[in-house]
Amino acid sequence: MKKIVVLATGGTIAGASASVGDGVAYRAGEVPVSSLLAQVPGLEQLLGSCTLVAEQVAQVNSKDMDYGLWQALALRCVHWMAQDDVSGLVITHGTDTLEETAWFLQRMLDVAPLAQVLTTAQARKPVVLSSAMRPSTARLSDGPQNLADAVSVLQDARASGVLAVAAGHVHAARAVHKVQPYRVDAFSSGDAGLLAHVEEGRVRWLRDPAMASEQDVLATAQSAKTLWDCMGNPEAAWPWVEVLVSHAGADGRSLRACLQAGVQGVVLAGSGNATLHTGIEAAASTLMQQGVPVWRTSRCLEGSAVAGAESVVPLAMCGGQVLRPMQARTEMVLQVLAGVRP
Repeated sequence: MKKIVVLATGGTIAGASASVGDGVAYRAGEVPVSSLLAQVPGLEQLLGSCTLVAEQVAQVNSKDMDYGLWQALALRCVHWMAQDDVSGLVITHGTDTLEETAWFLQRMLDVAPLAQVLTTAQARKPVVLSSAMRPSTARLSDGPQNLADAVSVLQDARASGVLAVAAGHVHAARAVHKVQPYRVDAFSSGDAGLLAHVEEGRVRWLRDPAMASEQDVLATAQSAKTLWDCMGNPEAAWPWVEVLVSHAGADGRSLRACLQAGVQGVVLAGSGNATLHTGIEAAASTLMQQGVPVWRTSRCLEGSAVAGAESVVPLAMCGGQVLRPMQARTEMVLQVLAGVRP
């Protein structure tokens, strides 16, 4: 009998408020996973012949997500995905940092076969992040339906890799980003587009969720082993990587202050096509000359920076595509952690 595993980490989906009418003044990460699952409409029918296993990994507001929890989550993913009777995982997570955790998990699973912690087939099992914009105690909580949709996606034969499911939409880890602070349809995949819609428990795919297997700097046995060894080391020294914004009046002081304080990497969210203020560019050049990696990307809400513009700062690239600021920061953290020079 196949299993579906739910790993709970807290977030608004597990939030509680004093009043059913209060969708803002609530405490995230209060309701246990067993209670969340009890609220899911028609869960037994959705599961069919599958059994459900639930594990409370953490209870946090995702704004407070940290590396220790990322490590724990990665290890629990490997533990369950290595079991032949497990079809895939649902991870309940807050919306605020979901896009960062999604990219972290995608990249760790990308290299898991090289580190020999999972086979290729095991690493491609679907991992679906489920979230909510209203607490579980709200009159119209969106969490139960989002969880139901996550289970539906997980059971679809085409599902693969790390996905985010919310408001009936399926997003890829590479593209998903939060664009709304309040509405229930809070995520976008930009011009990359959605992967699928979930309609009455059925998944209507718009494009193939499987990512092309492309060689990158983390895709070596040594880098993969170093990363996965770090996951099992609670004393691992995670690098300090900062995101800074290029804006009107920028003069590079923030970059120079970070350098003086010991920053180990910087991602610059540039204006327009990842362009940088002259003051920022000059300061970035100084950091790079002193061995601190600096990348640039666009602060624009939609679209992706296009290569070709002159700059001493390289674009934040992965798999031939320019990453968004938060994915770029996560990518740089992993590259520095792996001992790769970004």
